[in-house]
Amino acid sequence: MAPTRDPNTLSNHLDFSTTHTAISLTLSFSKSSLYGEVELTLKALADGLKQVVLDTSFLDVRAVAVNGKGAKWSIGDRVEPYGSPLKVDLEKAVNSQDEVIIKVTWGTTEKCTALQWMTPEQTSNKRHPYMFSQCQAIHARSLYPCQDTPSVKSTFDFSIRSPLPVCASGLPTGVHHFVPATSPSEPGTLAYTFRQPIPIPSYLMAIASGDIANAAVGPRSLVYAGPEELLRCKKELEDDVETFIKTAESLIYAYEWTTYNVLILPPSFPYGGMENPCITFATPTIISGDKSNVDVIAHELSHSWSGNLVSNASWEHFWLNEGWTTYLERRIQGKVHGDKHFHFSAIIGWKALKGSVELYGPDHEFTKLVIDLKGKDPDDAFSSIPYEKGFNFLYYLDRLVGREKWDTFIPHYFSTYRKKSLTSFDFRETLLSFFSKDLEASDALAKVDWDTWFYKPGLPEKPDFDTTLADACYALADRWQALNSSDSSFKPSPSDISCWTSGQVVVFLERITDFSTPLRKELVELMRGEYGFLKSENAEILSRFLTVGLKAKDERLYSKAAVVLGMWGRMKFVRPLYRLLNECDRNLALETFEKNKGFYHPICRGVVMKDLGIS
Repeated sequence: MAPTRDPNTLSNHLDFSTTHTAISLTLSFSKSSLYGEVELTLKALADGLKQVVLDTSFLDVRAVAVNGKGAKWSIGDRVEPYGSPLKVDLEKAVNSQDEVIIKVTWGTTEKCTALQWMTPEQTSNKRHPYMFSQCQAIHARSLYPCQDTPSVKSTFDFSIRSPLPVCASGLPTGVHHFVPATSPSEPGTLAYTFRQPIPIPSYLMAIASGDIANAAVGPRSLVYAGPEELLRCKKELEDDVETFIKTAESLIYAYEWTTYNVLILPPSFPYGGMENPCITFATPTIISGDKSNVDVIAHELSHSWSGNLVSNASWEHFWLNEGWTTYLERRIQGKVHGDKHFHFSAIIGWKALKGSVELYGPDHEFTKLVIDLKGKDPDDAFSSIPYEKGFNFLYYLDRLVGREKWDTFIPHYFSTYRKKSLTSFDFRETLLSFFSKDLEASDALAKVDWDTWFYKPGLPEKPDFDTTLADACYALADRWQALNSSDSSFKPSPSDISCWTSGQVVVFLERITDFSTPLRKELVELMRGEYGFLKSENAEILSRFLTVGLKAKDERLYSKAAVVLGMWGRMKFVRPLYRLLNECDRNLALETFEKNKGFYHPICRGVVMKDLGIS
């Protein structure tokens, strides 16, 4: 495959490609910064090259060497939102396949967008500070100089010096009593080392350090969490993780990353999970006490193949990561729980897709499957659309050629692009080529309107999902709708939902939020009293009930919404609630954000500020 130009990097990645990254860091909790050195081994992709350009963002670059010698370097003007190019001159021109080793000494600054530093008071036991990274999509460049594009993959060696236990996106290789030569030490620190032998893009470079303990949850899996939360997390995840791994292996091929671990982060983590290789970083909102949200792990595990082994070449093709992963997650659910759960999850996903399209507008660029990100921030395009529109495209292809034949394509696709990055067009050509000798499948695929799927904004045609598990939810919602129009004698009671799963409660509440006329405030309070949703410890349920209440302009729920906005940092919950609270009581929304902005991860903080229209 020819390299693909990524519009969201300033690096000259079409001239050079990083093949290995050796990074040595020292954490300073007192200064909320990292400092150290990174050694990038790059391969030239053309002849006569005289300069390497790397991505940086708000980094304090101190020294640069090329092949062991001091080099001439400069940092170009900042280009929003992409940072500042680090330009390194080579002593002599290099030709294709030549190797160049660039070593940079640097430190992070207070403007780093990849890291969240937490004081002891912000952690659950309030004893020690905590730090974690989130590099997707283009934040690795604020952590270390690199080619910050998913089109480039390299192996990694990590050495991370910290006074507290460290996790990283590699296989642990030991704890060492030494100080990196260029970095002053802090008292009581150790160097934790890791190796990642499978090439990964920069956005999957991940580190965390804090008061972290671990426990086994399967024969090749550990859960990491704070000591006080560890037992609860172990109970939630044990048994399921290995089941998910084996099921995924039966769909694709053997798991290649040796170990699959999960780090349960503090509540400010902005995502449900981040698929960092070997160790998924996950939100504590998945630990609900009833295993109802454990399927998030099936999603992050699926990324071990889709996204990590096989990656989108640029964020314009993000659906290749997330659409495939959502599809695989649901196939795992179908195999583990029964096919009706595949469809039930897809129904929940369709509601999320519909909501995202309504938020952007049906003609918006970001509602397409393949989007234009030239000059744009990939974070602004983050929504359920690449997940759910991507899923629906793959499910359409699944039905088009037939499940039995489609399942032979899945391992072929992931084998073809193993350790590589690709575009939507590579996917299309691979699919058509694979079925070229199957006349029946080829005839079916000839009907695919690729331009419509790739480039038409808005919703695709809705599939006929099996609604067996959702029908009871719809029926109860209909009774509430009749009650809302004063056309019913229905009397709600706890028995209405006593046998339901939490997922069915979610579907019921989402159906309520779709009412053309919001539920009357007195009915919101009736629902609150009969069903006890406000007491739920399940964030999926509580957030959706608060959505119902805020849509109804029920003032009695405003303060509860403000409280939970200080408990969660997961953008899936935070952004919709802020938007609704802003419509109900802008002053309270602004006061709540001002109170909690230090709690949120920089990525979450930035997008909420845009949602609220503040700078």
